[in-house]
Amino acid sequence: MDKELAKQKAMEAIDASSERLLSFADDIWKNPELGYKEYRTAEKVAEFFDELGLEYESGIARTGLRADMSGKSDDFKIAIMGELDAVICREHPAADPDTGAVHACGHHGQLAIMFGTAIGLLQGGVMGELDGGVSLMAVPAEEYVELDYRQHLREVGEIEFFGGKQEFIRLGILDDIDMAAMAHLFAGDIGRGIMISDGSNGFLGKIIRYLGKEAHAGASPHEGVNALNAAMLGLMGIHAQRETFKDEDNIRIHPIITKGGDLVNVVPSDVVLENYVRGRTMEAILDASNKVNRALQGGAHAIGAEVEITEIPGYLPRELNKEMNDLYAEHIEALVGKGSVRRQGTLGGSSDMGDVSHLVPSIHPFIGGVEGGNHARTFDITDPDMAYIVSSKAMVCMVIDLLWDGASRGRGIVDNFTPVFDKEGYLKMWREVL
Repeated sequence: MDKELAKQKAMEAIDASSERLLSFADDIWKNPELGYKEYRTAEKVAEFFDELGLEYESGIARTGLRADMSGKSDDFKIAIMGELDAVICREHPAADPDTGAVHACGHHGQLAIMFGTAIGLLQGGVMGELDGGVSLMAVPAEEYVELDYRQHLREVGEIEFFGGKQEFIRLGILDDIDMAAMAHLFAGDIGRGIMISDGSNGFLGKIIRYLGKEAHAGASPHEGVNALNAAMLGLMGIHAQRETFKDEDNIRIHPIITKGGDLVNVVPSDVVLENYVRGRTMEAILDASNKVNRALQGGAHAIGAEVEITEIPGYLPRELNKEMNDLYAEHIEALVGKGSVRRQGTLGGSSDMGDVSHLVPSIHPFIGGVEGGNHARTFDITDPDMAYIVSSKAMVCMVIDLLWDGASRGRGIVDNFTPVFDKEGYLKMWREVL
């Protein structure tokens, strides 16, 4: 079998299983779960692995799974990743009425693309022609939500990091991986095509707690210390710092108040905020983080309250591999046509794929077929073929290119890649930041 025939057979296998992939994606869409709680989603992934006859490890970082597919050799491996979790958007019509969870970031589609790639390689009879292995990784907890819950998991020793890929790194699940790829659905005006970016922001997380003194808000407010006022002054202090952030650092700071008090007629004595500090480089993030902390502390000092700031490992900026990006884009154009690939610079969002990209060559293309807004009530799949099927075909063709002929193309990319960290250096960096 030559390489082009292998690609054709893989794509035909994906077409033959398109209804199964659409059904799987729809099932995950209708049953969203939040990070480190994706037990049903993990069961459905395990069922699909069983259906494909794959052995797998489960319960990784609570809910994650990994299945390996062997080629003619296994000394070079590509990880194809899909994320298990949903985001919170209670206003979305498909949101879970109890948790507010909804796949308004398209993670259900990532899992479908992961399985589409596997079907192409296995049922297309291609896997045995490749000079390397493919590891399918269903990873929990990419969305950085429910920070109090994850802080509890951290305190009891169930996790160290809030992101699932970070936990996969810590647990050694990526130790034998040479390259990593995933595809992310993207709401917007991409249409029937994709968007390729150079990278994205990283960030640090914070949980901020202001402690004051309760008192009757009407009869004796002078006896209290208003923690909500301290928080508001802290937030205004952050706003006063914004002009000091350099444009090229792409700093974004967006706190929310998760607890503003207990009763309207009691001076608030316990107020909690969650916050991200995003930026294009860790140096810029840490500089902005220090300014944010000074502002938060100043708000407490002005009112006579106390403030506790808990720093949480965020995600590193994404630094995506140009040759892998170009290869995926080449296959999209072959399938959809010229003009179907949009090029973008740095994006403002963040993902723990950024952490992976500092260790191995990685890509994270954005897939069209979606309208509305990411993380918004308007997010909607309008072209399932583009979102799940075409994207799977491009992924499987890229994998074949990378692992063909002694995996020469994949090995060449790795040889020209200089990792920012090895595993131990990566863990040391985050632990020292905190």
